[in-house]
Parts: sequence; C-alpha cells; structure tokens
Amino acid sequence: MSGSFVGPFACGPPERALRVERPSLRGFGPAELVRIVLVCLVLGASLLAAGAGWGVRRAANRLRGRPGPDRAAALAEGAVRAFARLGPTFVKLGQLIASSPGLFPDALSTAALRCLDDMPPFPSTRVRQLIAADLGSPVHTLFASFEDTPLSAASIAQVHGCVLPDGRDAVVKVRRPGIATKMITDLRIMHRLALVLRRHVELVRLTSLVGIVEQLHHATCQELNFALEANNQERFRAAVASFGDNTGVAVPEIYWDYCGPGVICMQRLYGTPLDNLEALAAHGLAGELPLRRGIKAWLEAAILHGPFHGDAHAGNLWILRDGRLAYLDFGIMGELEPRWRELLRDVLYTVMFDRDFERVARALRRCGVLDPSVGTEAQLGWALRTMFGPLLDAPLTGLSSRKIIAMMLGTARQFAGENPPELTLFAKQLLYFERYSAALAPEWVLAADPFVLRNIFPTEATAKAAELGITMPD
Repeated sequence: MSGSFVGPFACGPPERALRVERPSLRGFGPAELVRIVLVCLVLGASLLAAGAGWGVRRAANRLRGRPGPDRAAALAEGAVRAFARLGPTFVKLGQLIASSPGLFPDALSTAALRCLDDMPPFPSTRVRQLIAADLGSPVHTLFASFEDTPLSAASIAQVHGCVLPDGRDAVVKVRRPGIATKMITDLRIMHRLALVLRRHVELVRLTSLVGIVEQLHHATCQELNFALEANNQERFRAAVASFGDNTGVAVPEIYWDYCGPGVICMQRLYGTPLDNLEALAAHGLAGELPLRRGIKAWLEAAILHGPFHGDAHAGNLWILRDGRLAYLDFGIMGELEPRWRELLRDVLYTVMFDRDFERVARALRRCGVLDPSVGTEAQLGWALRTMFGPLLDAPLTGLSSRKIIAMMLGTARQFAGENPPELTLFAKQLLYFERYSAALAPEWVLAADPFVLRNIFPTEATAKAAELGITMPD
C-alpha cells in the first residue's frame, strides 16, 4: 500500500468548485407536486393522530380527576414526528427551531430538540461506492483501514473513521446520495406552504416562517458544497493559528489528497462534547479555561480575519483529552463584510473599555444603518447610553451578553428594518457561548473578560486586566 495517492483536490479545490449553487425557491414542477401531497398527508396525519391522542388522554384524566395534558405540547410532538418521517430537510428545519427558542412557541422548540439527534445512517456499501467514485480508487486501496460503522450520521452527510497509509488517524465525511435534489425539492415545498400559511395563520406571520425557510435555503446550499466547507475549515484553522497563542484551541487539519466534491478527509480528534458534564468530570476536564480560549479564537477569526464558525452548538465543540477546545463541522460558516466587522470592533471596545456610545453611533452611521437626518452623533450616543447603561453598569455577575446582543440587534433592526444574516448568525453563536458558560463557568462573564479581546485590542485588554486584577492565561 502506497502513501502516494493524489486525489482530485490534492492541490486544493479549484475556484469553480467553491461557487455555491442556489437553485431558485420559486421553481415548482412535477417532483415538487408529488412531494407536496406526501408532505401534507404525513404532516396532517401526524397532527390528527397527536390531536386524537391528546383528546383520549384528556378524557381519561377527567375521569380520574386529574388535569388534562398540554394540547400544544401534544401537537408539537406530532409535528416533530412528521419532520422525522419526512427526512433531512424537515429535520434541519426542526434543528433550526430547536436552536432558536425565542422565535417559536416553547412547546415546539422543546419538542424539536429531538431533531438534534443523529439521522439513520445509509449503508456502508453505498458509502464505499461514493468514496470510490469521488476519489477514483476503491476504499481498500486508499486507506490502511476503514470503519464501516459510522461515527455519526447527520442530515447531509455521515462520518466514518479511517487510518491513512502513513498511519495517521482520520475521518471521512461523505455526502448522502441524491441529497441536494431532495433538499431543494423540500425547501421549495416549505417555501410555498409558508407563503400560503402566512396569509391565513397569525403565528406564521409572527415567526417570519417565510424568512426562516429562505435562511435555511441559504445555509443548506452552502452546506451542500463540500469543497467550500473544507476550504472554510482550513481558513478558520489558519486564523486560529495566526497569532501563535491559541495553542489551546484545535481545528482538524484537512487532508486534501483524500478530498473530492462529495468527500472531506480530515484529522481525527478524540474528545467529549462541551455539554456532556458527567463525561468531562469523569475525565477530570474543567470547562472554563477551554471555553474562554475557544471564544477568544472565535472572536479573532470573525472580527480580524473573516470566516467564523456558524454552528457552535455543543455537538460541534469538544474538549479534547489534553484539555484543548476543538471546533468541528464547518458546514455553516459566516463571514462579515468589513463595515460590520468595524461596527463590532467599536461595539466591543465601547462595552469593554470606555462606554463611549458616540463611537457606536458613528459606526452605525458608517454602516448605513442610521439615516443621516436622524439626530446628531452626540444625541444618538446619549440615547444609546440611556438604553444600554443600566445593563453595563450592573455588577459583573449580572452582565448578560445575551441581553446586550439582543438590544444591539433590535436597535439596528429598528433603524434599518432588518439585520444582515451574517450579523444575526454571529449573534446567535455568542448566545450559544453564554449558554455554555452558565453551565461550565457560572462565575465567568463573557462581556467582562478582557482576555477574549487580547489580540483585538492588545494594549487596552492588558490594561483592563490589570485594573480588574485578572491574570490572563497563556
């Protein structure tokens, strides 16, 4: 067995492979027509069954003198069961609902948490066929060993362990067969149903379901492009390493020789998901320092370099056996335009260091969010200070990044009518980080830690740490 194999992306993906194809959501042909009948039948039958079951349980409870079951929860469970039967696109919709609890009724957000579980895998014989077709050689000639049982199976791909000819442990991520056509068909159906329901159902209008489907379409088309994912992963890895001090953060190396249009091969890492507190405790792993290091590296990537990880749920953040925090799965990435990066720099500087909200007003004006005729910068700065001052003047333990971010986005939306999707994606990851910190490091406050800004504002962060009596880690 030789280690000299050279695959189609050995020199990196060609420029054309990085272009994201976004078929129109407006297309509607025979395939969509057949599928929408099935979708309506499955969804309708599941909701009717859930409603009937709720009615039976309510009647039984009345006879026993007990309170009736929650009708909303029963219907939400019925909807999520339908998502699971309808396949990957509807499961991704469920994941989006589960990760955006403020946008949806609590019962639906809670029920949708089940969509975060793995999908059923497709057969290993098909996996081997796809790898061979993509890379041009049979699996047994490519790898020293290959694990037919997948390590994980998600909506778009599944991951298998392998060993390269030179002995390196690796994983291969393989795109599900025919998944692009299936998902685009389902997205068109979702979009059409959302447009119809928006005219008749108040809840659909309130949750902006049409916009959510359009956002899902944007993210899904990006995720389907494996060349782009691997390229973004490499760029993020380079950003993390750029200052030389993020050695406590890991990003798997891409093995380009073994990558193709539907296959990504990368370094295998061994660790524990960030939210598995029992396993972390069993391995003697503390969460606070890895989390601080991971957020620091992520902020640097987003604000100084460009691409940032856009799906930082706990399954994609591991603490490795050596204590490093690892980022995994780069299917969803964001990249802010320079003007939005500058806005975030100004917001972070203001929140962390000097509370000069005129700077934020100037930044909002620069970004085109504020109409030139709306007040002076001094007036707007005073208004922003009035809004945000009570949040920032609270004791350190009471500072909430979530509230600060929500108010910032609300302010931008008030003046501009909407937020750029990438800015919303950035904010969503910060909310993830705050959620993890509440579990792993309840005494630590993201919005008051100058360490996370050490490479963004080196002089100011060092001075602030000294003022607060904080020793910044290596």
